Amino acid sequence: MNHKLQGVNWSEQARRALSATKIVSHLAQLEGWALAGDGPSVAIEKTYAFENYYETMAFVNAVAFIAHVTDHHPDLWVGYKQCVVRWSTHDVGGISKTDFECAARIDALRA
Repeated sequence: MNHKLQGVNWSEQARRALSATKIVSHLAQLEGWALAGDGPSVAIEKTYAFENYYETMAFVNAVAFIAHVTDHHPDLWVGYKQCVVRWSTHDVGGISKTDFECAARIDALRA
């Protein structure tokens, strides 16, 4: 699969696990994101709140589009007025720069 978003060929992008120092540095640049889990299940996570189910589902569909185009897929927990988004890079066994790039993209949906 060959997807491009802003000139980046996401499906061919080399992903590597970030060090703890880099993860903390990247987290400081994103509002509301926190570390979740540990070991192989470590991820960055954020809960988004909405006025109603329709808005929640519109957000989920927009996240799904970003995930498809970037070939990087978060775990989602969807409720009536909220959605929890959790990013990690399973194939590197940790958190990669791609997780933070995708987190920033979905934050921009709410800006």
